[in-house]
Amino acid sequence: MAKEAADLTTIDLFSDEKRPGRPKTNPHPRSVQIKINKRNQVKRDKNKGLKRVEFKIHQSLFDQLDVLAKDQGISRSELIESMLVDSLAKQS
Repeated sequence: MAKEAADLTTIDLFSDEKRPGRPKTNPHPRSVQIKINKRNQVKRDKNKGLKRVEFKIHQSLFDQLDVLAKDQGISRSELIESMLVDSLAKQS
């Protein structure tokens, strides 16, 4: 049987060949890269004076916030922050 490059039924014949693709540019495995990137993000946020807040909300409220943020052209995080600032300003 001849080995044909375009023949997908004989894919096992090509298992030892290197396929073209994006070259590996980072020596770390993906799981380590994610940890490093997250650590760097936390450092950047800390330097900007940002703190992480996490809470759970119902899907319907989440969807409303998402639509409102897209309408205003800002991120959901920025929208929630502005709503909290407005609410706290009204309290004073």
